[in-house]
Parts: sequence; C-alpha cells; structure tokens
Amino acid sequence: MTATPTDLLREASRRLERLAADAESGALDAAVALMVDALDAGGVIQAFGTGHSEAFAMEIAGRAGGLIPTNKFALRDIVLHGERELDVLTGSLEREPWVVDELMATVPVGEGDVFLIASNSGVNGSIVGTALWAQERGHKVIAVTSLEHTTRVQPKHPSGKRLSEVADVVIDNLAPYGDATLEIGDGIAAGAISSITAAFIAQLLTLGVARTIADRGDTPPMYISANIPGGDDHNSVLEDRYAGRIRRGA
Repeated sequence: MTATPTDLLREASRRLERLAADAESGALDAAVALMVDALDAGGVIQAFGTGHSEAFAMEIAGRAGGLIPTNKFALRDIVLHGERELDVLTGSLEREPWVVDELMATVPVGEGDVFLIASNSGVNGSIVGTALWAQERGHKVIAVTSLEHTTRVQPKHPSGKRLSEVADVVIDNLAPYGDATLEIGDGIAAGAISSITAAFIAQLLTLGVARTIADRGDTPPMYISANIPGGDDHNSVLEDRYAGRIRRGA
C-alpha cells in the first residue's frame, strides 16, 4: 500500500477535528476547571511527560501564548537538580518506578498545584508512579493518554495500575495502538500521531483556561513572545510572581 502525505494529513485532521468538537461540547471542561481552580488557589500547573510525551509538557509550560504559572519537569532533573550521575539517563529509565521519589524531590511543588501528565501508553513506572505520588499528597491529576493503546498493554508499575486508572480526569489523545496510523507494508507502519494530537490538546486546555479567566473579567497570566518588543519585560514581571515555583530551562 502507498501511504501519502495526504493520507497522513487525513489521519491528523480527523482526529484534530474530533478533539475540537469534543472541546466545543464540553469534554475538556473538567480538566479546565481543575487547572483554573489551581491557579485561583495560587498554585501552578505541573506538566510531565517522558519520551515523546515530553513535547506535551513543553506545549504547556514556558512558551509564547501559554500560561505563565506552569512548570515542566523531566526525568533528567535527577541529574540536573539531583544527585544522580549522567549515566543513569537511559532509554529504560521511564519504566522505572524507583525514580519517582528522587525526581519529585527536585520539583518545586506547591500545595495548590495540579498535575498534567502525558503518556501515550500510560503504563510506565515513572508515569504511573508520579501520578500516584501527586494524588497521595492531595493533588488533582489530569492524564493525556491513548485509551486504545493503554488498554492493550500491561502496566509496568508495581501497583498494577495504568495512568488512566489513577487520574482524576482522563483525556484520550486518539492515537491508535502502536501510535502509527499508516500501513506501509509487511507489518511496517508510519505516521505516528500522538505528538500531534497531544500538542493540540495542550493548546485546547490553555485556550480553555485563558477564556475562562477572561470571561469572568480577569486577565489571564499569559506569555507573549520574547521575540517581540516588550516581550521580555512583560514575561519577567509575571514570572516574578511565581519565583521559586516555576523553572525555565535553556
């Protein structure tokens, strides 16, 4: 079979259109409400993902057009901000539940924070463990995951749970089992879609929070591009309100 760029566009478009329609009908309202509640309580939005799902956290935290009270953390923080040596950062680290306590010791978590965790499979030890860590300490957890994929694979966390079984709110990224959408032939597939849909979900959530705050007459705390006049000054003033609560990497 020939898989064309137009085929990939079709696969992406139909999923994005469904996500937009679901958002219009209120499917993301519960997640947006948790995020707004956290900001109203003086908290921040803690974003986490491993592997390619880290791109979702990057869409949530520290970008132009995004919310300022957001913090992205990553497994590499146990080296950058913890006591581990660089050689611990292997591709299998995301599967390990032991990393959670060391990781969370490096994250500036506040009492009112909400956790936004993305994982296509939703079964790796670090992902499920982080969600459990947050819930055990009274934080709400929003998950972005592939429901089709996660139900077909075995959890790797000792609890036997999936991210979707831990989170307070679950958002389906609509990726198929295995993520790839287009058959090339001989069991080979391409056109991975989860990064595309997750980025769109991140922007839908950001838009939902910003609109909710604006609709009640308040000004949402948004970044503007640092590459336009006045951008740095605007961003710095708002970032200072969350000093020590949000971390921005190079």
